Amino acid sequence: MKKLLLSVLVISTTFLCCTKQKAPIQKELISTYYLIRHAEKDRSDATNKNPDLLQKGTERAIRWSEVFKNVPFDKVYTTDYNRTIQTAAPTAKGKKLELSFYNPRALFDETFQKETKGKTVLVVGHSNTTPFFANNILGKEKYQQIDDHNNANLYIITVTNNTKTGVLLKVD
Repeated sequence: MKKLLLSVLVISTTFLCCTKQKAPIQKELISTYYLIRHAEKDRSDATNKNPDLLQKGTERAIRWSEVFKNVPFDKVYTTDYNRTIQTAAPTAKGKKLELSFYNPRALFDETFQKETKGKTVLVVGHSNTTPFFANNILGKEKYQQIDDHNNANLYIITVTNNTKTGVLLKVD
């Protein structure tokens, strides 16, 4: 009788273990944001609100594309200004991506968050928006406005579930 009870117990336990629903494994979505300021712009006409890049700026834009050569971008975002478009263009072209535009007055809004969730993106902005964009992603004030002659900052912000990390590099 003991053997029969033991056998029934083992079979029942095995049956319950094998038929128990396992919780689905959630895949971590990692969003990675590379944020840079546009390259060196033409400052010869102070009244021009939409200047092009200088030759030095064009060369920096090409260097950025080389820096990002092995980064698997899903999208490249820029503001609708000549200097940011010209800075983003070599990287987008090298990745065979179209440029996407964002509003610098609506940094990391709900639409942008949905579009970039789980993606790796480049965001090209301005001295007065790029660090604040990084701060908005992080949800805290970590970075200050960039000096108007600094075109070398690279902010890399990673969002994994509820963990957000940021690093600032100088790329000359």
